[in-house]
Amino acid sequence: MLIFLIRHAHADSGEPDEARALSDRGRREARKLADALSQHANPPVLVLTSPLLRARQTAEEIAHATSAELRTEPALGPGATLDALRETIGGETRAVAVVCHQPDCSEIAVSATGTDPGFSPGGMAELRLEA
Repeated sequence: MLIFLIRHAHADSGEPDEARALSDRGRREARKLADALSQHANPPVLVLTSPLLRARQTAEEIAHATSAELRTEPALGPGATLDALRETIGGETRAVAVVCHQPDCSEIAVSATGTDPGFSPGGMAELRLEA
């Protein structure tokens, strides 16, 4: 199964963590990412997101651009793991976009592949996981 593992786009600072919204820069990053995914040969049909605002806003852009189903998953909030991701995805075999946080994105990528591709805000890595 193809997983697009995505760190939420750039967020404003100064708010409580769960209430931080995307900055203007972050909204541009999210739209650019969404456009790229909509042009992908195998775009996501499902977008799973952390419940935190900045992740939801990033995921909403992706879901809109790709016409994918959008689901908020508490297990993808801060502290998400590869095991939690696998459980959340369940038996899905189609392409899935997953929007979460750092350092979780890096830790999930390392657990799945052995390497950390690095995740700047709005960064993405394609992972192949056994269904």
